[in-house]
Amino acid sequence: MNKSEFYEIRDDRFARSIKLAEPVEKLWSGGRWTEGPVYSPAFRCLTWSDIPNDRRLRWDEITGSVGDIRSGLGCYTNGSTLDRQGRIIACEHGTRSVTRIEHDGSVKTLVSHIDGKRLNSPNDVVVHSDGAIWFTDPAYGIESDYEGFQAEAELDGEHVYRFDPATETVTQVTTDFTCPNGLAFSQDEKTLYIADSGGTRYPSGEHHIRRFAVNGDNTLSGGEIFAQCENGFFDGFRLDTQGRIWTSAKDGVHCYHPDGTLLGKIFVPEVVSNLCFGGPKMNRIFITASTSVYSVLLPTTGWFPT
Repeated sequence: MNKSEFYEIRDDRFARSIKLAEPVEKLWSGGRWTEGPVYSPAFRCLTWSDIPNDRRLRWDEITGSVGDIRSGLGCYTNGSTLDRQGRIIACEHGTRSVTRIEHDGSVKTLVSHIDGKRLNSPNDVVVHSDGAIWFTDPAYGIESDYEGFQAEAELDGEHVYRFDPATETVTQVTTDFTCPNGLAFSQDEKTLYIADSGGTRYPSGEHHIRRFAVNGDNTLSGGEIFAQCENGFFDGFRLDTQGRIWTSAKDGVHCYHPDGTLLGKIFVPEVVSNLCFGGPKMNRIFITASTSVYSVLLPTTGWFPT
């Protein structure tokens, strides 16, 4: 094992994915719980949320300036991503919905109910190449007024859903999660990885990522545990072009090979909530961690579906 101030190499395959001399850079600080990073290649910027403060911020890659772009609206936005048209798809605790920010700046609510019942508090989201939006719906945003508005759950549990914008139908695709959190497709979209962070709220103690096969009828099968978090809980995560999973954890970012091996870690001085790849070459990881946003330049390319 090779360990430095910023990195821990558990497997030689990780040594080619990082540069030991490359620092972990703090881009911004001043939040309460940062989340939902999404990089926009067209505008060379990163946006993220500071959930308890109900604000969304933007970092300009060219100038390094940070500005407030969407705040005080009762949204309490969590996980976000881009669709194939470059629009931001966002999970909002406050409105208990998944929304889309259009190119003209207007916001469209995509889904807020299923079978006439309000969602809990959508948490993280990915977009399939067919345009369908898959999202997790734990109850973090309704358990108190800290990250949303305290309310009673209307659904029978905390599940993962698939929303089809073409038909405006939403379908429940999981039944046995305690607290579904981050999720991501493999490059061929035949596999869906989903984190369960049930141990943060329930005695069940889940702190793992599960792996599902995506069937032709958009159902899921399998669901075996892919990895157990050895420090804290998994939250948001992304894949690189080699199929490796880069995931949040208590002590930083953990990198897993598709075979389930923990290859190594990037140490971050705050608890990591989420991350995304960005930059002109998609080889920079942007990390939301507690009160701050960090970044690391890598000799590794992040996978972004196009």
